Amino acid sequence: MIFCTVGTTEFDDLVRAVDALAPELPEPVLFQIGQGRYEPEHGEWFRFSPDVSDYIQKASLVIAHGGFGTTVEALYAGTPLISVPNPDRFDKHQEQIIRQFGAEGYLIPCFDLFDLPAAVARARSTRLRPYQPPETTLHLEIRAFLKSLR
Repeated sequence: MIFCTVGTTEFDDLVRAVDALAPELPEPVLFQIGQGRYEPEHGEWFRFSPDVSDYIQKASLVIAHGGFGTTVEALYAGTPLISVPNPDRFDKHQEQIIRQFGAEGYLIPCFDLFDLPAAVARARSTRLRPYQPPETTLHLEIRAFLKSLR
C-alpha cells in the first residue's frame, strides 16, 4: 500500500496528483486528505486520524506534504518517503525541511508535482539512508545552566 498524507490542513494539488497517478501504480493508494475539498477516485481515503503511524509503518511508500512531524515519523519508521512542500504554507518552511533531509539522502524531494512520477520511480530504485537523529546535548546545556545558578 502507498500512503498519501497531507496532515491537518489541505493540499488538494498533492492529493489530485497522486490520485491521477494511482491507476498506474502497482499497489493501492490510501489517502489522508485533511481539510481538502478534493476526494480521490482511485483509492480509499479518510480526512483525519489521531495517529497515522500504523499507516506509515504498513506502507511500502509514503507520499506526503513536507511537514516536520510527518517527515520525521516516516523517517523513524524507515518507510521510503517522497516529500512535497505545500506552497500554501506561509513561510515556506516545508521546502527548507525537504531540502535538508533530501540533501542528506533520507528522502526523495519533489518540488514540482509534474515530477511526481519520476519521484516515485526514484523512490523505488534508490536506497535511502536510514535516519539517525542527531545527538542531543540539550540535557547537558540545561545541567550546566542550572549549575551556573548556584
